[in-house]
Amino acid sequence: MKWVTRENAHVERVACPWLILRFIDNEAEFEFVSRHSDPSTLDGIPFDMPGVLLGHREGRCSFESILCEYNLTDNEALVMMGKIIHGADIPIDDDLAEESAGIRAIAFGYMFKYGLRDHEKLAAQMELYDALYMYCQERVKKHRNLNRVF
Repeated sequence: MKWVTRENAHVERVACPWLILRFIDNEAEFEFVSRHSDPSTLDGIPFDMPGVLLGHREGRCSFESILCEYNLTDNEALVMMGKIIHGADIPIDDDLAEESAGIRAIAFGYMFKYGLRDHEKLAAQMELYDALYMYCQERVKKHRNLNRVF
């Protein structure tokens, strides 16, 4: 499938493609378009654009909307990752995950380094989000072990 979002990717416009490639469509293709593009005229599935199903909706960030739409909310590590991404993308939230500021700083660093070279930026950050997912898996596992009743 082809997926479409705004150019000059950072935070969610990199985290969402990671999620799509790892859990929804491992052969996904991504197109980055002008922020002034009308999502209804685009050839592909729009995400992280104003007014789209896979965007900021009902208090969710785009990553969280994708989790809901593709029934991935039973994966506790992805849900935890969604909270981190939410805080990194929407830092005015009162309920920020402690890791959010670091992810935001790193995402903006990549944005400054790569500029509009979004496909390179995406490729460069795949391991970062793989590592964040592994971190979340370990946190979930540790939390389960602490709450285990003997």
